[in-house]
Amino acid sequence: MAAEGGGGGAGRRLPPHSPSGLVLQTVEMHTGGEPLRIIPRLEAAEEAAAAGGGLSLLSLRREVAATLDHVRRALVHEPRGHAGMYGAVVVRGGAAAAGAHLGALFLHGAGYSAMCGHAVLALGRFALDYGLVAAPSCPETAVRLRCPCGPVTAFVPWDGRCSGNPVRFHSVPAFAAATDLAVDIPGHGKVVVDIGYGGTFYAFLSAEQLGLDVCSSKTRDLVSAASAVTEAVKKQFELHHPESEDLAFLYGTILTDGKDAFSEEPTTNICVFADEQVDRSPTGSGVTARIALQYHKGLIQLNQTRTFRSSTTGSLFTGKAVQEAKFGKYNAVVVEVSGEAFYTGTATFTVEEEDPLKYGFFFK
Repeated sequence: MAAEGGGGGAGRRLPPHSPSGLVLQTVEMHTGGEPLRIIPRLEAAEEAAAAGGGLSLLSLRREVAATLDHVRRALVHEPRGHAGMYGAVVVRGGAAAAGAHLGALFLHGAGYSAMCGHAVLALGRFALDYGLVAAPSCPETAVRLRCPCGPVTAFVPWDGRCSGNPVRFHSVPAFAAATDLAVDIPGHGKVVVDIGYGGTFYAFLSAEQLGLDVCSSKTRDLVSAASAVTEAVKKQFELHHPESEDLAFLYGTILTDGKDAFSEEPTTNICVFADEQVDRSPTGSGVTARIALQYHKGLIQLNQTRTFRSSTTGSLFTGKAVQEAKFGKYNAVVVEVSGEAFYTGTATFTVEEEDPLKYGFFFK
């Protein structure tokens, strides 16, 4: 094989020949253009999950952030990753998976998320193809995932040999946390935003309110404006989560084309989350939250399917509210999101101890 040759003498192998530091094997995927670097097994995380009688996934998320953050930085930041890289650590068994086929910790440039729809769509395929579901069924298999926000179910096509597309998932109950909230944005004045929860919280508003067009404005301008909205909302509105204050944080802002009323035509948005990271997909948890807001406002009905387009890649997700629910004090809905996830390869990453940038750097 070419990987074993390398143009040198006979019997030579590509370096590193005997890595002395950290070695990380990954499965590479993307959903709607948004990357997902899957770590199928992280022994240190498994040991942390099993310690002390077993940790919940939320507790494991805190533990990994405190003790294993160098793994996230090594894989997500440059030179192995980039400013838009996203990752997931697969967690199997124990309290962290809580009876699901797998648990997942979500990694991004600034830290750890509570929910990620594009990752769930990809992990659904991964779970079937890598044997995490004992007896997949045709033509579709339900894959139970435990996310930090709670249980999520992916429904994955299965032909008896391998997984396929499209994948769909049902998330935790989604709800409108606030609507028509007046927020003062430095440099833009007062705007009106909605805050929706789809496993994590987002602020939503039309780009037009900021003097921009989500389809034609420069991405840099959209990112700057969305980030200003996120920071302003954090300062002017206090979030609460029905089950855990660990989940009561604003993940980002989604700028839309303002087309919230039901239509057969796609509606376009861009999601800016974490530290000005831009989602290349329409954003699965964002679609979940936006559907919940539209349902709350009476703009859509149960089982009315809407199509959402990413302004960055043009990729499409669909979403619909499939069931009413109650979540704490909120009238909520279970939302189904559908999209396509694809494999792009596998990788083995090494860390040499003498490398001064061994755990990566973040460059914007």
